[in-house]
Amino acid sequence: MPLAIAIFAGALAVIASERVDRTKVALVGAMLVLLTQTIDQEHAIEAIDFETIGLLAGMMLIVRVTEPTGVYTYLAIRAGQLARGRPLGVVASLALSTALLSAFLDNLTTVLLVVPITFLLADALDIDPIPLVLIEIIASNIGGTATLIGDPPNILIAGHTGLSFSDFVVNLAPISALAFVVVTGLLYLFFRKRLQIAPEARDSVMELDARKSIEDVAEMKRTLPILVVTLLAFFVHKGIGLEPATVALTGATAMLLVTRQSVEAALRGIEWPTLFFFIGLFVMVGALEETGTIEEIANGIGSVTDGDRTAELLGIAWVSALGSGLVDNIPFTATMIPVVEQLQTDDADDAYWWVLAIGACFGGNFTLIAAAANVAAAGMAERAGRPIGFLTFLKVGVPATLVSMILATGYIALRYL
Repeated sequence: MPLAIAIFAGALAVIASERVDRTKVALVGAMLVLLTQTIDQEHAIEAIDFETIGLLAGMMLIVRVTEPTGVYTYLAIRAGQLARGRPLGVVASLALSTALLSAFLDNLTTVLLVVPITFLLADALDIDPIPLVLIEIIASNIGGTATLIGDPPNILIAGHTGLSFSDFVVNLAPISALAFVVVTGLLYLFFRKRLQIAPEARDSVMELDARKSIEDVAEMKRTLPILVVTLLAFFVHKGIGLEPATVALTGATAMLLVTRQSVEAALRGIEWPTLFFFIGLFVMVGALEETGTIEEIANGIGSVTDGDRTAELLGIAWVSALGSGLVDNIPFTATMIPVVEQLQTDDADDAYWWVLAIGACFGGNFTLIAAAANVAAAGMAERAGRPIGFLTFLKVGVPATLVSMILATGYIALRYL
């Protein structure tokens, strides 16, 4: 156990220093836990979430194939025009769209779609895109909290408990909406000086003809219907018995069949460093699980709270938020589920599951590695030549998480205690 903790903590420290590429650090960490036999190869492979890897790869391919058509430039221009080129309007439209899409698609898919549009819009308005991307990441994790399919922790909880889609909406949408409004408003105030739009830039965007940004109409006619069908399939994937990764990879495969681009050119659009970062991270976290480290942390709640329901509910929420921020909310939630089940003395008392969902989802904003959406967005920003550092994200993520959790604490007290 100490070795797994030391390797993971060391990797986090090096990533935070930003002196070494995070993908290299994650892969070195993964190799160290394998070479020291902290985790064996079989369990290391099992620790890799291929659902996340498949979803990422599929959506990256879809975005890459459709990008040359100019459709994302068209959407970026229209978004800027609808916001009338005003900073508050731009932030509100992007953040609200991200939150809503995250609730009904999932936050990872949403980030993969909106970040390219955001870079194009920021370029058109001649402003720094990073504040917008950071706001979108925060909004995606908060918006994804609202529904069963919005964030992987909710999917894990629903799969174990059988709680319905409407149960999640009724219990989580109110606090998700409140946190979204408060946190987005605070982030806008924080970034306001970096989002000043010059009058000439605003005027130039309003004068643009968005239709002229479509560069390849024939290619768009071939690929856009597949993009639309893929997005619609995300809304109903549970009903048709398909996982999100299957939907994304099916859409990507269909696009490769109809596009005139070569397979080699399309594959160059995949953020390979991001995928390998995830693989390394999953293996290191798998070592923490294998040695019982995460379970020890989770079980500590039971001993500290000593059976008091109020302490248990608030303890689950805050420990889940902090724990998810350190080791990624997907494996942490999976480890917490059996612990919560033990603490839940009354099977009808579903409050235990709602506080776990709130903590794990809101905790996804704590650090750059806390949620898949964060890492994916950072990878896309790095590819665009505007990397988001670990500490840069921390300055935004920690306050956003704390504000969200303070609001959540009040919500839990009013509704469940």
